[in-house]
Amino acid sequence: MTHRSSDGVPVDDPAEIGRRVLRLRGERGLTQRQLAEPAYTAAYVSTLESGKVRPSEAALRHLADRLGVSYEELATGRPAHLAAELRLRLTDARRALATGAPEDAAELFRTAHEEAVTHSLADEQADALLGLGDCLLESGELTDARDRFAAAERLLADQPLPRRVPAVRGRATAHLLSGELRYACYLLESTLDELDAAGLHDPEALLLLYTASIAPYMDMGAHARAAHAAELALALAPRVDDPALVAGMHRGVARTLIAEGRIAEADASLAKAQELYRQLHIRTELAHCHWMRGYVHAQDGDLGHAENELRTARDILASKRAALFTEQVEVELADVLRRRGKTDEAEALLRPLLTAGDDEQGRAGPLGAGRGAVHAGGAHRLLGLIAEERGDTERAEEHYCAALSLLERSSAVGDLADLCRLLGDLLRRTGRVEAAMDAYRTGLGHRAAPGTTTLGPAPATPPM
Repeated sequence: MTHRSSDGVPVDDPAEIGRRVLRLRGERGLTQRQLAEPAYTAAYVSTLESGKVRPSEAALRHLADRLGVSYEELATGRPAHLAAELRLRLTDARRALATGAPEDAAELFRTAHEEAVTHSLADEQADALLGLGDCLLESGELTDARDRFAAAERLLADQPLPRRVPAVRGRATAHLLSGELRYACYLLESTLDELDAAGLHDPEALLLLYTASIAPYMDMGAHARAAHAAELALALAPRVDDPALVAGMHRGVARTLIAEGRIAEADASLAKAQELYRQLHIRTELAHCHWMRGYVHAQDGDLGHAENELRTARDILASKRAALFTEQVEVELADVLRRRGKTDEAEALLRPLLTAGDDEQGRAGPLGAGRGAVHAGGAHRLLGLIAEERGDTERAEEHYCAALSLLERSSAVGDLADLCRLLGDLLRRTGRVEAAMDAYRTGLGHRAAPGTTTLGPAPATPPM
């Protein structure tokens, strides 16, 4: 177990401290008696230098003063102010991630992590790993992102649960983007229940978890649960000082408002988030707001505004080389283009997303199982519709079946039900009535009681 002083500074084992005291005393030409007096004896210093006794905090502070070093440097061997300097560098890395390309920020996080490891700064190691995880999420390297978040969680194992929540949220997001919706919900809900059971009702931790849970709930068709999470997030927002967290909450809440048909309120919520992100210069999140506003306009039938918003989102994400998010928004842009009659342009956007990536474009691979599965299913669905509109029923069926395979693994029940209807209609028109009936029955099964077949009891509501 790590020993810490009254101000939280970790203290090395007695043998390390003893060797450090002996070295520093020799460098300064002090005898054991000169170092010890007036508070301690030469014999005590001798015992301490041999590593046979764990010095008290008071003794270490006395010795540090006599040796002319900081208490932290004597207790840990770290240069004075190193932790504060690393914190500044981590802040710079966060700013680089917010405004630039993820690989540029990743290099800053990586060097900070290496230095934190060298000097055994666990908190700074964890924060650097969280930053690396976020960079990898943006670039679409989901397995590596998940590994970084898991490593950060292990480093913080002895810290209070609210401190570990960003790592849990990161892992859940990586699973969500991989198409593992149920597991993402499990991670978030079990952490919410653990916080409640321990009475740790930290507003920032709760806001982060409830906001993160909205997307998988919506994709699984658990709209009531998503709406409840949004209500709780809105109630928590006034108690949170971090404007980026509040902006993220507004963006998440907009999804539930869209599902309820409250389009004007959703657009207003996104406008609030957009303004906060603009003030903070957080470009990825700003792009997500344009993305969501495009979705709002598309749902409302305003396809011209939808196309403009989605193109803006795509341009911002592409300029940041946020590969996976760029590809996902391109699927939704292609849907709007097809509905506007720009079929060739839509198809030109979709086909490269489902084939091997070009390294020069910064892509980590094609959309598919394990990487953007829900949007990969959406791309196949759109290509199926385009093929069907051209009279190529065989190609349309291939795309619908590919989409069905992807979406069944991800539990995106709303998308599954719609796809089963499209496939059933196609099969019926081509004379395969029994197969069409099977597709319709499958779709009805996914439509029944959204969310209840894949999710357990909802997490306990915290006291507000």
